[in-house]
Amino acid sequence: MESLKQKICSEGTVLSEQVLKVDAFLNHQIDPQLMKEIGHEFAERFKGQGITKIVTIEASGIAPAVMAGLELGVPVIFARKYQSLTLTDNLYISKVFSFTKQTESTLAISSKHLNATDHVLLVDDFLANGHAAKALIDLVGQAGASIAGIGVVIEKSFQSGRAALDAEGYRIESLARIQSLAGGKVTFLE
Repeated sequence: MESLKQKICSEGTVLSEQVLKVDAFLNHQIDPQLMKEIGHEFAERFKGQGITKIVTIEASGIAPAVMAGLELGVPVIFARKYQSLTLTDNLYISKVFSFTKQTESTLAISSKHLNATDHVLLVDDFLANGHAAKALIDLVGQAGASIAGIGVVIEKSFQSGRAALDAEGYRIESLARIQSLAGGKVTFLE
């Protein structure tokens, strides 16, 4: 997705060889037009797959997931970071470690929103080590639902996430694949 790559180059900031900051358009301030394009691209890549729900994690995955849900005409569920007075009963629960934040979070989805008849598209802002995707896979598995694939806005291909998910047989569609952040420069794989 050329517009996304251009945005990464013009507004992204390489903080280290492991960390890319994209808060100017994706995970703090959101570029609505870019999110619309991202949603359309995910919908094109996964059309005809019988998707009934999109699942993501709060907060950074919500914008691209909602736009994909709008394009596909399906509801979007975001796994909540479990600290809610209203989300207490009949939950699917999993844990995820955030490399960027260096913290572990407990994720929760209400069982009334996800069940065994659902065919799910997972959407997230980044794929690095695959921890977030594996936590979402765990939640979907608890519901007995099936997974159509994983849509990723930005993949850090130099980290182990894709290889681990590929080994488990998941279809992964990444809109921008980064080969390296060495020398403070973004180098794309494709």
